[in-house]
Amino acid sequence: MAERQSWLVRRVEGALKRGFEQAYDTVRVDSGRYLFHLKVAHDLPVQTFRGMFSVPLEQLDDIAGQTIRAAMKTAAAEGAGFGLFGLMTLLPDLSILAAITMRMVQKLSLIYGFEFNTDEEIAELWLAAATAAGVDVSREFLEKEVLQRVAPRMVRAIAVQAGAEISEKMAGRIVPIASSAIGAGLNYYFVRAWGERAMRHFREKHLRVREQRLAEGSARALLADGKESAV
Repeated sequence: MAERQSWLVRRVEGALKRGFEQAYDTVRVDSGRYLFHLKVAHDLPVQTFRGMFSVPLEQLDDIAGQTIRAAMKTAAAEGAGFGLFGLMTLLPDLSILAAITMRMVQKLSLIYGFEFNTDEEIAELWLAAATAAGVDVSREFLEKEVLQRVAPRMVRAIAVQAGAEISEKMAGRIVPIASSAIGAGLNYYFVRAWGERAMRHFREKHLRVREQRLAEGSARALLADGKESAV
């Protein structure tokens, strides 16, 4: 039993690692198209993602919640389909689950105004993914490491953490057909947990930027008042 569990953990970790490695490059969210979608679907008066910092926070939270729920439904449907065949389809199921999860994290990043074009922004995205997985990674670690070194290490850490989380609940996948409902449920709650943690990460970061901009605006206003008084 222990050997079977150890084998399953290794296979789960390996599938997730490959899935996350491929997910960023192959299913990366097109930020320009997604901005257009947000503007049309949610009637947002923004021209760039920097404009998200002027959108009411409650509206951003609502959009983020909708995004998480949509990813949960997609993951559940995918898990139900692959779950019909039990453990035989475990590995492709997890690779697709990784892609669904990574796209959700990318969308949440954009919703809260954070793009991922530069190396620093991409590193921040992996930090968010690690946070969503429950991996404890300090911001100082990213500042001391270049992306070429940090990304592979981050992916491994994410895969190990997520693999342990999934493997504990994977025994039901042994039985085909019946495992369809189990696969749907596992994927559904896996994506929900990741989405909630990623949303919290980006929301807190968004609030810090808002507060900083508000403080800078107040400082500029005081400076302008001082100049007018002097005149």
